[in-house]
Amino acid sequence: MGFFDFLKGPNIDQGVEEYTATPGAMLLDVRTPQEYQEGRIPGSKNVPLQSLEQVGQLVEKQDTPLFVYCYSGARSRQAAGVLARMGYTNVKNLGGIAAYTGKVER
Repeated sequence: MGFFDFLKGPNIDQGVEEYTATPGAMLLDVRTPQEYQEGRIPGSKNVPLQSLEQVGQLVEKQDTPLFVYCYSGARSRQAAGVLARMGYTNVKNLGGIAAYTGKVER
């Protein structure tokens, strides 16, 4: 572990693997609908950051494992904080799809 490792964001590839291995988990893409249409991680649901209060329509239970990503990791970090304040207890920020090396669907 290097001195500057704390500056690195989350590893989205590892995060998606963890999402896949977690029963009942949801993968939330908090980018805009246009960005979502341009390419997304398979299985993700689009809940734009500015519409996050509507997440309750998709996720009823507060303890549902939520894995959140955006383009660079900034909006997903914000979204993770908002979701926690909304009472969701199992939220993980995966970071940005820009660093993702897995399959993307359009």
